[in-house]
This record gives sequence, structure tokens and C-alpha cells, in this order.
Amino acid sequence: MKRETIAALQAARAARRAVAFATRLDDGAAFILPDPAAGAALNAQATAALRADRSGTHEIEGASWFIEARNPAPRLILVGAVHIAQALAPLAAMTGFAVTLVDPRRAFGNEDRFPGITLNNDWPDAAMLALAPDTRTAVVTLTHDPKLDDPALDEALRSDAFYIGALGSRKTHAARLARLAALGHTPAALARIRGPVGLDIGAVSAPEIALSVIAEIVAVQRGGGLAVRGA
Repeated sequence: MKRETIAALQAARAARRAVAFATRLDDGAAFILPDPAAGAALNAQATAALRADRSGTHEIEGASWFIEARNPAPRLILVGAVHIAQALAPLAAMTGFAVTLVDPRRAFGNEDRFPGITLNNDWPDAAMLALAPDTRTAVVTLTHDPKLDDPALDEALRSDAFYIGALGSRKTHAARLARLAALGHTPAALARIRGPVGLDIGAVSAPEIALSVIAEIVAVQRGGGLAVRGA
């Protein structure tokens, strides 16, 4: 692989930009896709590979190509260093998510309670702005405290996060939606928030709730057919 190709792939990874790397198997010709010079058919197959998050060999216009899907690693941003977060963070990490825990309360959001998890002790809105949730990012708020959850949700709704969830009862969630609507969010935007968060599996304990949350996130990530709330 050429040095400039390696540098371009590294730059895409650092910028969390999804690219596909295509190699023609008979002669080694290579493209970082999308690239108009590669042709419509190859670019279309690269788009499909990225959407499916799957690498493989494809026959395109009489040539064999290996297309490597190089999506950014999926991320989970958790707001609130609560008991459920202590169960959810390691479970999400085992599922393949890079987890960041946001909580300005250092007495709760610390390495003793969350070993091996990336911690951010900024205020949630500032943390969200810095973390810049993208199409490979899920955001879940867990505190029940509007002072912490609402600023995070406000910024998450302005982002491209593929999943936004909020812990709380239906009554709590209705009040939350009213507050966010007062900040200017439309009903369509508010329908992105999955609240109460998680699949309905009758979860009671913190580990069970964590399981329901990560299951819903994965279902949405993999196109599992879950409807947008409120749709």
C-alpha cells in the first residue's frame, strides 16, 4: 500500500469519516471510496458495503474487487454516572462500542467506579459539543435530573446520532419532551428520543435495564426494524 494511501486512511479514521478501500484483485489497482474517478458502479457497491458494515469480494463490470468497509468505531455516550451506567458501560464495551461517560460530578464519574471507561467531567452540553455525535454514535441519558439530561438531549437532537435514549417513566418522559419542545425542537425531532429507554423485556434490576438498552441500540444500529418512537 502506498504511503499516501496509508496517510489518507489514517486521516479518515481520525476524522471519523466512513470510507471504503477497494482493491482490484487482478492488478492491485486501489481506490479510497467515494471517489468520482472510480466510477458509479464501484462507488455504489462501496456505499452498500459501508451501509451493511461488511467487507467482501464483488464482481463489478467484469472485474473482481475486494471492498473493505472502514466505518468509524461505534460510540456510546452515557450521561450520568449512576448504577445502571455501571452495568451498561462494560456491556456496551463488550458489544464493541467505545464508551464515554459524561458526568460533571467527579464524586460519581471517576475511575474507581468506572474502571477502563473514558470519562468526561464537563457539563453535558459542553461535552456533547466536544464529542460531536455522528451517525455512528448512540447517546443515552440516565440521571433523571433535567439539569444534566436536558442539556445533553438538546445537543444530541441537533446532532446526527443514530440513537438517542433517555431513562425515566412515561410521565417523566412527557415532561421532558415538553421542556425540549420549549427549546424549539419539533415533534419529529423529539420522536427520535427513545423513552422510556430500552426494549420492553420487563427489566427491573440495573443489569436487566442495561441489557434492554444495549439490545435496543444494537437493533437500531443493525436495522432491526424498530420504529421511531411516536411514528
